[in-house]
Amino acid sequence: MSRLPQPPASVDCNGAVPLCAEHLSVGYDGKAVVQDITLDLQSGRALALVGMNGSGKSTLLKTVVGLLAPLGGRVEVMGAAPGKAPQRIAYLSQFHSSAFVLPLRAVDVVQMGRYTARGLLGRMTSEDADLVADAMKRMGIAKLAQQPVRALSGGQQQRVYLAQALARRADLLVLDEPTASLDAAGREFYLQALADELARGVAAVAATHDINEASRCDLVMLLAHRVIALGTPRETITPEALLETFGIVLMSQGEQGRLAIVPREHGHDD
Repeated sequence: MSRLPQPPASVDCNGAVPLCAEHLSVGYDGKAVVQDITLDLQSGRALALVGMNGSGKSTLLKTVVGLLAPLGGRVEVMGAAPGKAPQRIAYLSQFHSSAFVLPLRAVDVVQMGRYTARGLLGRMTSEDADLVADAMKRMGIAKLAQQPVRALSGGQQQRVYLAQALARRADLLVLDEPTASLDAAGREFYLQALADELARGVAAVAATHDINEASRCDLVMLLAHRVIALGTPRETITPEALLETFGIVLMSQGEQGRLAIVPREHGHDD
């Protein structure tokens, strides 16, 4: 069996990269979910976290944004400890409750992306309004601006929250299942927006089950309660590595050569 691409033994976490981790352990209540994570993510590059539910993807993302404390090792986000530079980070979680508690319109939710710049009670400027309008246009939801979010479909709601992340104009995008519920058109809007952000110099880390989506990223980390492999898509997205990550691999021989995964079990790391 050939050796799978592994993280570097060490990296230089000196504030020069958006995300840097060295022998990082993440988990809950003192119990590690994934240990010994070492990586550095450069500006303008995207990292895909791939694995089954419960593999540690969401746990790692929550640690990066400061919602969970690291259990060991070292991690720096925008040159500081996680959670210390919120204005430079946009986080898209899997769960969004605000739209169902308050009667918010789509534009209200997207405007929340500007709160770190203006404060919760700060006055929105014309620049803020332009950024909000641009984000909604980029996600193809400009016509839904005045619609109540709770009246939208699941895919439309996901576009709203992706637009909120874009409106933040962050230096690091942290996205947990960004294409969940999106139809084909929504995925294209997202992928184009992500490409534009990377071209702007933004770094991105995204958890996904979609191997084809991951193959578009610069780096892929395969997780199964440990780091199975870390490297370029060509290095990591192989039948051998996917078998070790998911247990079962189906390879399509269609025109686009798409890969599909059938996991053996389901769980959640939340």
